[in-house]
Amino acid sequence: MYKPLVPPRSAYLEIRGLRHYFRHWGDPGAPLVLALHGWMDSSATFQFLADFLAGRFHIVAPDWRGFGRTEWAGTDSYEVGEYLGDLDAFCRHLSPSAPIALLGHSMGGNMAMLYAGVRRDRVAAVVNLEGLGLPAVPPEAVPARLRQWLDEIADPPTLWDYPDVQAYAQRLLRDNSRLDPDKAAFLAEENGRAAGGRWKLRADPAHKVVNRVAYRLEEVLACWRQIAAPVLWVEAAGSSVRAKMLAQPGYEQRLQCVASLQRVVVDDAGHMLHQERPAEVAQLVADFLGPLLLPRCTRPTM
Repeated sequence: MYKPLVPPRSAYLEIRGLRHYFRHWGDPGAPLVLALHGWMDSSATFQFLADFLAGRFHIVAPDWRGFGRTEWAGTDSYEVGEYLGDLDAFCRHLSPSAPIALLGHSMGGNMAMLYAGVRRDRVAAVVNLEGLGLPAVPPEAVPARLRQWLDEIADPPTLWDYPDVQAYAQRLLRDNSRLDPDKAAFLAEENGRAAGGRWKLRADPAHKVVNRVAYRLEEVLACWRQIAAPVLWVEAAGSSVRAKMLAQPGYEQRLQCVASLQRVVVDDAGHMLHQERPAEVAQLVADFLGPLLLPRCTRPTM
C-alpha cells in the first residue's frame, strides 16, 4: 500500500459548534496554505500533494462539516452558507491578521473563489483545482427544486456501503481508471470506517439532499468580480466536470470576471487531478505560490 512520504499531524478544533478535524503537513513556520477538499471527499485527498509541497509550505487541510472525521451537523441538509461561515472561522483562527493562501479542489475550489470575493482583504492567493462553478439554475426551475428538497428531507437518502475496505478501493478504481491502486487503497482506508460488519463512508448522508438554494450565476459572478487576489485556475483535460462546464453558454466569459487569473490545463488527467498527477499539480502550485509567499524564491525546488 502507498505510505505517505510526509505523514500528517492531526488536530481537532471546535468551529461554530462542531468538532472539526484538521491535517497539518510541513513546518508551522513556513508560509501557510489552507487546503479545502471537495464533495464526498476529505482532507486525506491532499496527502499526495503534501508529499511534494510540505518542504516549502505549511499545509493545513480541514474536513468540512459532515465529512471525514469532522462532526456531522445534525441537520437534514447542508447549505453553502454554512461552509462559507466555517471557512471564515478557519481563516480567522489560522491567520488572524495576515491574508491567507487558499488551495481548493472542486467544491473546495468553488468555496475558495466565493470567499476570496466576499473577504477580499483576507485572501493572498487562490489555487482552484477544478472548482469550475455550476450550471445556472433559472428561476422557473426553483419550484421543482424546492419540491425535490422537501421530498428528500421527508425521505432521507442513504449512502452506499461495501463489504470491506478492498471493495471500496475497487469502487474508487472503477470511478477513476487513472488512480494508482495503492493510492486507491490509501483513500479507501482514510475515507471509510468499519461499522455493522460493512465498510461505510465517513460522510453524512444528508449531503446527498439537493441544495434548496439555487445556483444564482449573476450573484456568484458579482463575488468573483470582487476578488483582489491572484488566481491559478487549473482544469483537467479529461475531466467530465470540465466538459460539462465548457458546454455551458458563456463559460469562457465567466472567467473574465476575475481580475488576475492564470489558466492552466493539465493533460491526461481527470477531475481528481491532484490524486492522479500529484507531482505535476504540486509543481504548478509551487510555481504559482512560491513568488507570492516566498518572495526570494522564484521556483521552489520540489
